[in-house]
Amino acid sequence: MMIDAHQHFWDPESADYPWMQGDAMAPIRRQFGPTDLAPLLDANGVDASILVQTRSSLAETEEFLDIADATPFVTGVVGWADLTDPAVGDTIDRLRTRRGGRKLIGIRHQVHDEPDPNWLSRDDVRRGIESVIGRDLAFDFLVRARELPAAIATAGALPQGRFVLDHCAKPPIAAGFDQTWADRFAELAACPNVWCKISGLATEAVWDDWSAERLEPYVTHALRCFGEDRLIFGSDWPVCLLAGDYGTIKRALEQCLAGLGSSFRDKACGANAKAAYRLAL
Repeated sequence: MMIDAHQHFWDPESADYPWMQGDAMAPIRRQFGPTDLAPLLDANGVDASILVQTRSSLAETEEFLDIADATPFVTGVVGWADLTDPAVGDTIDRLRTRRGGRKLIGIRHQVHDEPDPNWLSRDDVRRGIESVIGRDLAFDFLVRARELPAAIATAGALPQGRFVLDHCAKPPIAAGFDQTWADRFAELAACPNVWCKISGLATEAVWDDWSAERLEPYVTHALRCFGEDRLIFGSDWPVCLLAGDYGTIKRALEQCLAGLGSSFRDKACGANAKAAYRLAL
């Protein structure tokens, strides 16, 4: 089974997406839903997907659980909950007992948008993450190099937890290979309870001037650090449309994976996501 472990739905006419402002985002500032993604999955041989939060909203998480309940190809939802709320555990319990709640597999917060680079290390946030882990859910790290030290500290302090690093921590590909990112990325990979999504790389490059060859050093570094059992494929659709259509993005990542062997590709495109999120397929 091939799994796209990172995709989104949204509707800018019914909700606010602060990160979607500006002319550059105009191509994706429209509604995207299951009927848009389904034919793309079919055309590209993808069997299932994981739907990931896009804004700090419980209403969105509930909407996504409803979608997952009605959409067979959505095998799991990484939602949002307020980690700083002392009652976040109760909130997660409620989400898991509502319609679609059986497909709640993780929680994510857009940490790289927080002014404090050490936000993850705050006592109230740490307690919130402990509540997530205590309910056998994964926690997705949405960070850049600036926030990686706090992510490293979090994963190290909570060895019983399962953490998934989104988009390889967004390396600044457009600006060139960054050693600070590479070193901190490797340090996080040393935590055995962290998986890494090979996703969102094309949109970290120059959108109209990138290739699989330019992404390959980052995929190779990720393999060197995480090994073949902890890397996960994700399209980051429809954000990826800023740099290329679904098929173009998938083919580029597969080209990067091809030279690493069929075993690695098969694990990255299915088995590793099942392990990281404990998917019930």
